Amino acid sequence: MSWMRWRPATEQALYGPDGFYRRPEGPAGHFRTSVHASARYAGAVARLLGEVDEALGRPAELAFVDVGAGRGELLAGVLAAVPAELAGRLRPYGVELAARPPGLAPRVEWTPELPAGVSGLLFANEWLDNVPLDIAEADGDGVLRYCEVDPATGRERLAEPVGGADARWAGRWWPVAEPGERVELGGPRDEAWAAAVGALERGLAVAVDYAHTAADRPLFGSLTGFRAGREVPPVPDGTCDVTAHVALDAVAVPGFHSLWTTQREALRALGVSGGRPPLALASSDPAAYLRALSGAGEAAELTDPAGLGRFGWLAQAVRMPVPGSLGGLPGWQTLVP
Repeated sequence: MSWMRWRPATEQALYGPDGFYRRPEGPAGHFRTSVHASARYAGAVARLLGEVDEALGRPAELAFVDVGAGRGELLAGVLAAVPAELAGRLRPYGVELAARPPGLAPRVEWTPELPAGVSGLLFANEWLDNVPLDIAEADGDGVLRYCEVDPATGRERLAEPVGGADARWAGRWWPVAEPGERVELGGPRDEAWAAAVGALERGLAVAVDYAHTAADRPLFGSLTGFRAGREVPPVPDGTCDVTAHVALDAVAVPGFHSLWTTQREALRALGVSGGRPPLALASSDPAAYLRALSGAGEAAELTDPAGLGRFGWLAQAVRMPVPGSLGGLPGWQTLVP
């Protein structure tokens, strides 16, 4: 056996030279995200980008930073959806370790690093759940110990007690009560999100992910794998995605106006509704009715509370007013880190 902590094992499995996220088929070859489900998702993000533009006073240059950009699907969708006047002032960035995808608009700056000092909308769709972290478990005496994994088989063993910053993080955000309970030590994600928020001079930072807060931490963790559209054991050998849900309340950077809600509520605020078109339209304009029905089906998938609609949205305003679709609407709650 070749034992490693989960964080370096996952880092190697996902982002190493032969890692999962560097495979030619990309994430879309293995699982379906909101971006792949419907162009309405990019349309909603484009609307939010327009509201950020308004809140910033329509600057001469507005950034759209797609963090964890995959193969550029969201970037392409947003560029297609924004009005011409805004498109002329827009500076789009794709932040991604994988190589630049073919066919992406030349104006998109494709980079492995966060751009610094930009103003606009930073959007991270299903990024934080793939920021590697360590896993810990309470032993028979209730002592929280790091889990080590064999990358070839996924077998685990308990190692030394958790200490230092990890112990402080667990005590603050995810205390354990019983032997066998597991903790996904989220400090690296907090740091990654703080760096993303810190990249904005002014603007709005939004993280979207399967998530939990202190009221509903999973007792035995959420670590899992995905391959070819199926959930599989999380073996960190590079053949599958290895992911864990995000402690959204811990991630929020102190000192900024912070709001959170579900994707269902966020998309509804941005005009995405799964309501069926009026039946009378089927008689007056059958083609339009079928288009509207198809769109309603896509919207229903995006907002399904048992599926994509239960994603968490965290929005943090950086030296700007909260955009209209977020502030004061039902479903959005103020989050105090």
